[in-house]
Order: sequence, then C-alpha cells, then structure tokens
Amino acid sequence: MHRLKVIDDFSSAHQLRGYQGECEELHGHNWKVEVEVEGEKLDSVGLLIDFKELKQLVHTVIGELDHRFLNDIKAFKDTNPSSELIARYIYSELKNKLPSQVTLVSVTVRESENACAVYFE
Repeated sequence: MHRLKVIDDFSSAHQLRGYQGECEELHGHNWKVEVEVEGEKLDSVGLLIDFKELKQLVHTVIGELDHRFLNDIKAFKDTNPSSELIARYIYSELKNKLPSQVTLVSVTVRESENACAVYFE
C-alpha cells in the first residue's frame, strides 16, 4: 500500500451556536487541512496520484470555505461548523472526486497549531 498526504489551508470565520463560552462569539481561524489518501496500484510513471492533481482537488473543496462565514454555508445552516464537522464535510465533498484507484483515508482540520479534528470512515 502507498499513502500520500497533502496540506492546504483556508481562512474563515464561524461561531458555535449554543456553546457556553468564547467560541459562541464570532471569531476566525486560519485553518490547516491535511488530506491522506492511499492505494495499491501505481500508474506507469510510479504514482498513485500526482500531488498536483490531489492538491487541486483539495483546493477546489476548501476554496468553497475560504474567506467565508461558515455558518452561512448550506452544510452548516442547521449544524455548527465545528472542527469535527468541517473535517467530515471536506471528507464527504472530496471522497467522490478522487480517481477510482485512490481511497480517501482521513481529513484532519487544524484550527490552531495545538488543536485538530480528524475524520475518517
């Protein structure tokens, strides 16, 4: 098996409705997103997927979140845009965009250097 990881980032604001504390107030993060994929079969060049292609797919998904108020995005109208749910959202949006020989392993969303959420199936 081969496993690849790419890292990208986006900036956005959110607030956690019903949270008892500072995070209930409007605030922002410079989110870092790590995406891991895996697969067995390499192409004729020896690649599972070109890093450039994988980065573009990730960037397409997180581009929808960049410089936005996440609570206004349809996926978060009825749920809080917590790190956990952002990771799940990115995973679900990215999963079906990958080539058939590539399996999405996990999506990690870092809201700070010291705090992250990981989503995988």
